[in-house]
Amino acid sequence: MRLLLVEDDVMVASGIKLGLSDAGYAVDWVGSAERAEEVLQGETFDAAIIDIGLPRIDGLELTRRLRRSGMAMPVLILTARDALQDRVQGLDLGADDYMVKPFELPELLARLRALLRRSQAATSATLSFGALELDTANREARANGQLIELGPREWTVMEYLLINAPKPASKDKLLQAMTGWDKEITPNAIEVYISRLRGKLEPHGIAVRSIRGFGYRLELMDLAPGIPSGAGAE
Repeated sequence: MRLLLVEDDVMVASGIKLGLSDAGYAVDWVGSAERAEEVLQGETFDAAIIDIGLPRIDGLELTRRLRRSGMAMPVLILTARDALQDRVQGLDLGADDYMVKPFELPELLARLRALLRRSQAATSATLSFGALELDTANREARANGQLIELGPREWTVMEYLLINAPKPASKDKLLQAMTGWDKEITPNAIEVYISRLRGKLEPHGIAVRSIRGFGYRLELMDLAPGIPSGAGAE
C-alpha cells in the first residue's frame, strides 16, 4: 500500500515514515499542502496522512480541497489540537479519521488498516481466497492452516491480489504500491515476486494468472487427476 504523508515537521515526519515503512508501507512525504496538491494531480495513493498545522494552507483546507476535487482516498488527520470543534470540523470537511499528537505507532497502524479495509469494502482484518487467508492485523499469511513466509514486497503483492480477487490487479497499481519516490523497481522485477508467490501458492491450489497487457489475478486451480499443478498460470 502506498501512503502520502503531509507533515511540515521534519523530525515528526521522519519518525512516522520510518514506522510506516517498517510496517511494509511505501511512504512518500511532502511538507506542505501546495506540494501535496501538486503530487496528487499526477500520482495515486491508497491513503493520505495529513497534519492540520501546515504552513500557509492548513490540513483542514487541504482536506476540503481534496474532497471538492472528487478525490475519495481515505484521509487521516493528525492534530495537536484536542478541542472537540477541531475534530468535528475535520470530519465534516471529509477526513475519515483523526489522531491527536502525541500518539503511539501501533494505534496509527491499526487506524490505517481500518481505513484501508473500508476503502476496499473489506470489513474484516482477514482477507481470504480459497485455502489462503491473509491476516492484515497480525501480518500473517496461511494456506490450509500452514504459515506462509512472505517478504515485505511479496506481502504487498499478495495483499493487492487478494483485495482485487477475483478481478485482476493492474501491474501499474502493483508498482505504485511497492515503491515510493526514494526507491525504484522495474516492471520486470514484479515478475520475480509473482514467481515466488506462485511457488508458495500452487501447492495449495491457488494460481496467479498473468493477464496480458494488464496485470495478474488469483484463480483456484483444477487439481483433478491429469491436470498439472501449474494449470491456470501463464
